[in-house]
Order: sequence, then structure tokens, then C-alpha cells
Amino acid sequence: AHFQGASFGSIYPALSRLLSDGLVEARAQEQDGRPDKKVYSITPAGNAMVDAALTVTPEEDTFRSDFLFLLFFATRLPEARVIELIDRRIELYRSKHEHIAGQLAERAVSDCTGDPGCDAVAGFGIALYRTAADYLESNRDTLIEQLRAARARTAEAAE
Repeated sequence: AHFQGASFGSIYPALSRLLSDGLVEARAQEQDGRPDKKVYSITPAGNAMVDAALTVTPEEDTFRSDFLFLLFFATRLPEARVIELIDRRIELYRSKHEHIAGQLAERAVSDCTGDPGCDAVAGFGIALYRTAADYLESNRDTLIEQLRAARARTAEAAE
């Protein structure tokens, strides 16, 4: 989900296509008291396809945020709602930061050698979430003060 958007409804048709194209293999794995599950493995042809896909020049990152949409229209929202939105987002970003950092720490403790690319992506995620939370935390009160001032000016102009 951090790299590409995909729904559960699109994953299984994609796996079926990859299977029919010989890019993955599937085997049934027994489960106690449940139907067998399919376990997919990439084939040499699939690895070649991945290698070819890694040669493309990446598009510019796309960022879409319902939170930022709401914050953009903060003057239309009650102050308590703006505070709630910001505080929840800070909590979410801190949680995501801690989750990624915890995963890295678990790998270090288990003597699992990290993949440099995976570690770099994890570090980027930690920096992104920490910086976003810090920004919101540092600017929350200023935004609320600015909203109050804007509302006071609007009220004065209406009188």
C-alpha cells in the first residue's frame, strides 16, 4: 500500500493473470480445519519481468490526503473539529512512525540482516511520519489562533 494502490478485488485477478502468463506458480498449502490456501511464488520469468520494471524512470510521487482537504477548508469547520482532526492525525503519524521503528528494532534484535533498500524505505517512512507529526504539533496552536482571528474579522465585517 505504500507503493501502489491495490484493492483485494484487484489482487486475485492479477494473480490469476500472472499465473496464466507463467510469471508466478501456485501450490496448495493445507490448513487445520480450513480449506487449503494457495501460496504463490515468483518464477524466473516473473523475476525477469520485475527486473525489467525496475529500469523505468519513476513518475513523480502522487499524494492525496482527505485530511489536508479538510484542513484546507478549516475556516468552514468548528474549531473543536479542527483540533480533533489535527490531534488524531498527529496520533496516527506517531503510531505509524513507532510501528516502522519497532519493526526495524525487531529485525536488529533477531540478527536479521536488513536489506539496504528496505532499510532506506523504512527510514524514509520514519522521517516522513515524524516530520509530519512534528509539523502539525508545532503549528497546531498557531493555526487555531489564526482561525480565531479570521473568524473575528468575518464577524466584525458582518456587523
